[in-house]
Amino acid sequence: MNPKTDLPLKGLKLVSFESRRKDAMHQLITKQGGECLSAPSMQEVPLEKNVEALNFGEKLFEGKIDIIICLTGVGTRTLIETLQKKYPLEKIVRALSIPVVVARGPKPIKVLHEHKIPIAIRVQAPNTWRQVIQELDDYREIDSLKDKVIAVQEYGIPNEDLVEGLKRRGAHVIQVPVYRWSLPDDVGPLREAMRASLRGEIDVALFTSSNQVHNIFRMAQEEGLEEKLTKALNRRLIASIGPVCSETLESYGLSVDLEPTHSTMGAFVLDVAEKAKDLLESKKTLGNPEKRTFEFSALKEPAQETKALHESRFMKALRLEKTDVTPVWLMRQAGRYMKEYREIRKKVPFLEFCRNKDLVTEITVKAQELLHADAAIIFSDILVLVESLGMDLEYSRDQAPVIRITLDEGKTIDDLSEVDVEESLGFVFDAIRQTRRALKADIPLLGFAGAPFTLASYMIEGGTSRTFNRTKSFMYEDPERWNTLMEKITRALVRFLQGQVDAGVQALQLFDSWVGCLGPEDYRRYVQPFSAKVMQGIEGRVPVIHFGTQNASLLELMAQAGGEALGLDYRVRLDEAWKRIGYKKAVQGNLDPLVLSAPKDFIKKRVKEVLDQAQGRAGHIFNLGHGVLPDTPFENAQYLVELVHELSQ
Repeated sequence: MNPKTDLPLKGLKLVSFESRRKDAMHQLITKQGGECLSAPSMQEVPLEKNVEALNFGEKLFEGKIDIIICLTGVGTRTLIETLQKKYPLEKIVRALSIPVVVARGPKPIKVLHEHKIPIAIRVQAPNTWRQVIQELDDYREIDSLKDKVIAVQEYGIPNEDLVEGLKRRGAHVIQVPVYRWSLPDDVGPLREAMRASLRGEIDVALFTSSNQVHNIFRMAQEEGLEEKLTKALNRRLIASIGPVCSETLESYGLSVDLEPTHSTMGAFVLDVAEKAKDLLESKKTLGNPEKRTFEFSALKEPAQETKALHESRFMKALRLEKTDVTPVWLMRQAGRYMKEYREIRKKVPFLEFCRNKDLVTEITVKAQELLHADAAIIFSDILVLVESLGMDLEYSRDQAPVIRITLDEGKTIDDLSEVDVEESLGFVFDAIRQTRRALKADIPLLGFAGAPFTLASYMIEGGTSRTFNRTKSFMYEDPERWNTLMEKITRALVRFLQGQVDAGVQALQLFDSWVGCLGPEDYRRYVQPFSAKVMQGIEGRVPVIHFGTQNASLLELMAQAGGEALGLDYRVRLDEAWKRIGYKKAVQGNLDPLVLSAPKDFIKKRVKEVLDQAQGRAGHIFNLGHGVLPDTPFENAQYLVELVHELSQ
């Protein structure tokens, strides 16, 4: 092996937009054999006459600041140094120790520790602006951000999303810039990098900060080349140093292909070196429809499948009939743990994926066939309905959903649309029709939706939450308004689920993913009536599986709400849960998803325990007690299905 010819980046041209450490980045790339085009994209411009910082200092010493958000290490240090031009350091440290101090990531934490300034909230990786707000919402020492004075230490371009999010919660925000980023004095290299990208001469583009993205697109906009640059870069490999940078890239319509495990420059380049050529080859394949492996020519007419579907293991279990083996499928069986899915997602944003019936059919069918599962579930997301109601939905690179403008923060219940499902959700129905025809004759297809409480919580919280403070406050403070919201969601849900049945699903699952945050009395009063209305709206059409997480105290109440089967999460014993709800209802579950990352002998032991608890009783559908985790080895999921069939014979 010749080390010079076998370097991993040999033959590839990479553009780096790094400025401060451009020479180090150039060296790292060339050491791996790549040709590096250095295009410094910004320069740091200190704000010498920093009126905002000094005004902040006056308010700080007067005790008028409730919360301080430190966004960067350099910015935090520069802010303290700026204040030192007018005040002694001891006075600054004492004053900074009084408000609630929020540190976004390890760098500001380090600076604050150096000065022994107490940190109330540490926002860990990926430390996006949404996480900053979520941590403040969940902080027990603050009842509400309403009327709080919050100082935001800014860096470069202001984070308007963070500022607007705080203002929507009723906070008074003081923006404190301590330096800004501008284009470099010499923009020649940056312009040449843009031109080289447009000419198709770049293989990999490396971004190490959000400001780099803003600046190159600022130049592209000035020259009327923004759309062309977006298309050109999306044909190349786009590598981002971390989630914050990735979020900015995606806001400009760029699809991030690679994000390192560790956000250091060295780890970044090594990750690029290891994966670049394979990822580039994948992008070429994904961009060529003729190279796709899925065949639609074998699509069948639904009418030919009725008897085979009726007699399938899965459908018989839902009717409490004996089966030759226990049927098994997995929640999220088509998802991030499949390399086939990951390859498509490198090219296609998540919501675009959900709207593309060919991709949905491909991944839904492929997952079922590779796993040999006894049912398929249509690839989609519970929040597509929320978007059709008029909420602004987006997804981060790791597929986490975020609603940018939530209820009571720019949206009202009156703003929510009455959903025309055929118009706004027809893409789901089209995908179901095509997928039903593509599946084998005896493989049932499940449709699904989020339950009213879970959808309402997303609309109020904007994303995930540990406490659901805002949802519960909304519910407790004005029950009439809560009922209006839940009625509106329920009406839309019934139409959506009926549409899925009409399109060709054999069963439905209603996901109440967040209902475990409630106690039995709150569930009975605020949630059960609406879940029951959804069940009544589709009663008698197809069987329904009612699933919730952390729901051990709610089993009987959820069973009463309706559905032919109750989905059990992994926190309850299957035998005890089944006994509690009665044997006239089927059950689904309930292996802990983490077991699939364990050795095979341990997987076998745990699968046997669940099957033993079911005691061979008719009506058990084997599943996980939650969705498949992204880092699950795919071969372990295949092994699970094989085990269930083998051990339950």
